[in-house]
Amino acid sequence: MAPQTFKAAIFRGVGSIDVVDLPYPPCGDDEAIVRNVLTGICGSDISAFHKHTPESRIWIDEEFGHEAISEVVELGKNVTGLAIGDRVFVNQDRAFRDARRISATGGFSNYLRIPQCEVGYSLLPIDNDLPTRTAVLFEPFVIGARAVQGLLPQAGDTAIVFGAGIIGMTSAIMLDWLGCKKVMVVDYSDFRLENARRLGFLTCNPRREDLKAKAIAEFGTQRGYPSEKCGAQLYVDCVGVPSVIHDFAALARPGASMSIVGVHKEATSLNFTEIAFNNWQIRGCGSETTENLLPVILEMMRSRRYDLSSLVTHEFPVDQISEAIALAAKPDEAQKVCISF
Repeated sequence: MAPQTFKAAIFRGVGSIDVVDLPYPPCGDDEAIVRNVLTGICGSDISAFHKHTPESRIWIDEEFGHEAISEVVELGKNVTGLAIGDRVFVNQDRAFRDARRISATGGFSNYLRIPQCEVGYSLLPIDNDLPTRTAVLFEPFVIGARAVQGLLPQAGDTAIVFGAGIIGMTSAIMLDWLGCKKVMVVDYSDFRLENARRLGFLTCNPRREDLKAKAIAEFGTQRGYPSEKCGAQLYVDCVGVPSVIHDFAALARPGASMSIVGVHKEATSLNFTEIAFNNWQIRGCGSETTENLLPVILEMMRSRRYDLSSLVTHEFPVDQISEAIALAAKPDEAQKVCISF
């Protein structure tokens, strides 16, 4: 039996979230109702909570959250391809036909009404037998897969990922899944680097280690312009700070490629002569659709090769969402923090 009301988190501005009761929605013939089960807190949620800007794409006085794993609880008579109880991902801008909601689908609300529901477009089926703490990482893996696929990794390639947050970890895992023989994760958080080591990745904390020396020791050396470089071919920036760009310039061999995923809020620079003489390829974070990335991500998750569930380190009820977001901003204490319904 459907409830009369449900809990929903409403973003009110910097440092302010209300959890309110909203009326349970009716389900039309072309619609579906889903119950959010577990929702990850994204960097955009953290950023908006601490310093709200339009770039966060989270809107004052509206529902927010977008990393939910959900369960179908009602289906209109015209919706085919799903059954009650199936696990799904609400496909962000597709589900509501509104690009404005790409970071604010209502993942921090217990229930959502999906209009004009199309399976494979509005809702993406997720295997029911995947652990919930694995399935909830689907959206972060979309970001990691976009970044990595654009680098065209080949079997035997080597890579360096800057950042051991959840996007850094999903990028590193996808690089490994797609054939890289060695991946190094670089971060200042020993807590997160330990998670990377446990999953089989090389790590470096530049606060205590010489990054270039360690990269050369692990990946070998090549002559570049204007000096010696390390042998790693692929780089992913999941941090978005100028020091990462400087590290790339110091490390990247001729022909190296870098994908920029982290959002840079400070100006930085690269020497265009170095770009030209080293033939570096620098690209954005990718544009492949979520629905097109679904098969490769599910294949990786089904393999059980990686202990993905262990990346979820904390769960909070929605009534404690402010505390959860505050913890999610602490890289030495948390990896992925989620809201559990």
